[in-house]
Amino acid sequence: MQFASATTTERDIDHAICALADDIRAQMDAPELDFAMAFFSAGFAPVAPSGADRLHTALNPRVLLGCTGEGVIGRNAEIEDTPAITLVTARWPGVRAVPFSLDADDWDALDDARRFDVRVGAPGDTRLIVLVADPFSTPMDALLDAFNRHYAGIPIIGGMASGAHKPGGNALLLNDRAFASGAVGVALAGDLGTDIIVSQGCRPFGRTFRVTEAKKNVIVSLEGESPLTLIQSLIAALSEEDQALLKNGLFVGRAVEAGRGALGRGDFLIRSLIGVDRQSGAIGVGDYIHADETIQFHLRDQRTAEEDLELLLTPQALDTPPSGALLFSCNGRGTRLYDHPNGDIATIQNVLGGVNLAGFFAAGEIGPIGGKNFLHGQTASLALFRPRSEVPNR
Repeated sequence: MQFASATTTERDIDHAICALADDIRAQMDAPELDFAMAFFSAGFAPVAPSGADRLHTALNPRVLLGCTGEGVIGRNAEIEDTPAITLVTARWPGVRAVPFSLDADDWDALDDARRFDVRVGAPGDTRLIVLVADPFSTPMDALLDAFNRHYAGIPIIGGMASGAHKPGGNALLLNDRAFASGAVGVALAGDLGTDIIVSQGCRPFGRTFRVTEAKKNVIVSLEGESPLTLIQSLIAALSEEDQALLKNGLFVGRAVEAGRGALGRGDFLIRSLIGVDRQSGAIGVGDYIHADETIQFHLRDQRTAEEDLELLLTPQALDTPPSGALLFSCNGRGTRLYDHPNGDIATIQNVLGGVNLAGFFAAGEIGPIGGKNFLHGQTASLALFRPRSEVPNR
């Protein structure tokens, strides 16, 4: 199994594609490629379809997947404000890559296991699904729920395209085709070992609460009390340092597994607090909330994000070095979170020692928690690849 990665900030699309293809060819032992994933920053969005087609022609991978993003992440750099393209390729004997695309005509088939399986076509020994989607046209929560039911236990990694601020502006790339809506993906099966890391970069504070009344995305009461009153008392108990972190926002963690005892990092889905009704004390959350859920409030800061990512990566140093990786990082991370560039990629490479990867800043990241796949916010979702034959426990 061999991976290679390349990044370019050439502004001319012809020069950019030539630079990427030459870089990849120089790294690979043989010309045949089984898989390629490419990410085009927003500055390249208008030409991303033709650029991907040229990449497909130049490198001729069996499967090419990709999308446009607000920014892209190369092997050693997070590029946020400059037109750029990043690419990772793989030769992986014994691995099968089965591509698929989904669109509006498929959304009414999400509850039909047979129809859904026909559209996705994931083999029975699928180890991982990589998925990218357009946020304006894809009901991602419902789509992931369908995957969780019809392909139970199969992890999904990916993200929502972020290269446009209105419908029709994103490009989803699959081989020599481009889509402005829906979702594209690939099911990976065979001799493939994967580790998925979902680092949320938030830490809980205060105690947990049971939701006693909720209406859609509004929490009306927590354990019979006003959410706003409880938040105010929790904030008053914070240190000055932690109170200062509220400038980064206040977040609500939804416990993934109901009825668990002690809860900590990694046990919650992190959602933004998006509004407060000061008269009623109700709060609005960036997700639908149900009565009897357990929630806990969270803070976000760069130190927590670095510590969490490093903590999750550290066990990898005891394993066979990964051959390659894919990274899907929230567009609220990068220099919006860190006071220095390359926040996530620097931590990853410091621990892993230089793995070939590519990624992008997503408008929502996909990854598993507690055995189910979810759409996240504020996370760095990372997939690490090794030959399964080298890690038989996987």
